[in-house]
Amino acid sequence: MMGKFEARVPRDRRYAQNHMWCQPIQRDQLSTGRHRFGFSAYAVRLLQDVYFLEWSVDAGAAVLFRQEIGSIESSKAESALFAPMTGRITEFNSGLLADPSAINLDNYGAGWLFDMQGDAGSTLTAEDYVTYLADVWVEAQRTIKGQLH
Repeated sequence: MMGKFEARVPRDRRYAQNHMWCQPIQRDQLSTGRHRFGFSAYAVRLLQDVYFLEWSVDAGAAVLFRQEIGSIESSKAESALFAPMTGRITEFNSGLLADPSAINLDNYGAGWLFDMQGDAGSTLTAEDYVTYLADVWVEAQRTIKGQLH
């Protein structure tokens, strides 16, 4: 729970500390080494209504962990977006550039952000992510209320 709001954390994926979910992309039951990323329910709650998304790197670009890869604007915040792992961005969800509302409506489905090739071993299990959320909740409450200094 985020205060009185439920923050769904599906167990079929992993999570980065920058509040993105990570799910391996498989073909015919085999791992491709590619992973799909999107915003967790926690991130969507903090951002609220996303209305602008922009990428500062192109598909095919090699990126480093925590490298700035784009920006997002919402009714609550304007923020840089950072790579959740080191790897190569293989594809962006191009539909979001024209209409990012899928992030708000279906963040675990049609609102996915991008695919990456690389080692996602540094991501957290759903259980570890929930523990991490509990640890950062006090600061998040101040952010939601606009009290962060």
